[in-house]
Amino acid sequence: MGYSKLNTIEAIMAIFTIIVAHTILSLQRNILALTKSATIINLIYVSLIAILIAYFIFKLLTKFPGLDLIDISEFLGGKLLKNIIGFIFISFFTITCSLLLRSFCESLKVIYFPLTDVTYIILIFLVALALSNRLNFTAPFKANTLIMPIVFVSIIFLMISNINNFTPERIFPIFGDGIKQTFGIGIVNLYSFSGIVYLYFLPPLLKEPKDFKKISLISISICAIYLTLCVAILLFMFSFLINTNEILPLYNATRYISFGNFFQRLESIFLLLWILAFAGYLSIIVRTNSLILKKLLNIENPELLNDIFRNSNISNSFTA
Repeated sequence: MGYSKLNTIEAIMAIFTIIVAHTILSLQRNILALTKSATIINLIYVSLIAILIAYFIFKLLTKFPGLDLIDISEFLGGKLLKNIIGFIFISFFTITCSLLLRSFCESLKVIYFPLTDVTYIILIFLVALALSNRLNFTAPFKANTLIMPIVFVSIIFLMISNINNFTPERIFPIFGDGIKQTFGIGIVNLYSFSGIVYLYFLPPLLKEPKDFKKISLISISICAIYLTLCVAILLFMFSFLINTNEILPLYNATRYISFGNFFQRLESIFLLLWILAFAGYLSIIVRTNSLILKKLLNIENPELLNDIFRNSNISNSFTA
């Protein structure tokens, strides 16, 4: 039994979902800690590099039409290389997902459920993931096409709503701690685009493989704009966040939104959107891992493997 394929919008939103899941936690604060007042310039710089990398991925995959990284590995190095590459990516996706899930649930516990064991919060995501796995392969991707545009608009709304709280002078000095720190050491901030690695696994999933270049460039561009907006909000509002250990930095910005006496405390809406985005991210990880393992084990139906990775991710998050 096969699986449905993704259209262009679903593929773009899948990459965006992964970036958002990483951004929800402390990504922006870590970027700010490295490049400080030069962070916006640095993000523009690393965004251009990310686009070049995405273009390189496109050029590489055009030589292997319809194949993903696992297929290419088998073509170049046989089953041994295929198994090595597959194991590396399954381990990377599973460990990263587990750590993020644990951290996100810890943040929810601190904010809203201080008396609740974090295990129960993780189990709620397990239930959501179990329900998602009962649907067809593209179900979470279709859901993301509804949720992620709202997440993007919410960040624009968050920025506009807090303009009166901005201190534009925090962008000075323009180059922060110097050119070397901004453009040399600052290239480390390229890790904020780690979601582009999923582009390697998209070609076999696309309804229109010829749109892969467009998907790559548009998804990276959207992610670059989103990250820049997130960092700008924190930079202009909370310079102290650079040296503190606050959880969910953007959550602090949402608490400043107020439109009279009837529109206050909107942070719960933002938190709901982030929860939905994170649930979508978990579903994408499970499906990506199941597709990789399907190719490693030559299994016909990848959905039979979803439960394996769901349980693995949850087990790892309990022990993280």
